[in-house]
Amino acid sequence: QVQLVESGGGLVQPGGSLRLSCAASGSNFRLYAMGWYRQAPGKQRELVASITSSGRTTYNDSVKGRFTISRDNAKSTVYLQMNSLKPEDTAVYYCKADRPLSKAYWGQGTQVTVSS
Repeated sequence: QVQLVESGGGLVQPGGSLRLSCAASGSNFRLYAMGWYRQAPGKQRELVASITSSGRTTYNDSVKGRFTISRDNAKSTVYLQMNSLKPEDTAVYYCKADRPLSKAYWGQGTQVTVSS
């Protein structure tokens, strides 16, 4: 069983930065691939960035060069550093943990609003 708690969302002006955190409880965090997803009103949930257990990262084309995903296995936490934020980045951001032969776990989400 894994519990995920996101934090760090909020209101920021265009061009600003935020860092999201996702703290995991439970065992074997280092074995999980972690991902950040987002869902804007009226849109489907989409993958923003992911990081494997070995540290390999992937990004949605819309955030490449602006967002960075990282993980600290000692703290059982995954981060999403978001720079040069745009209004279209406004969404609820969710953290996901999954590994082979195991169910996926989701956090409750954190709201990010980019507006002047």
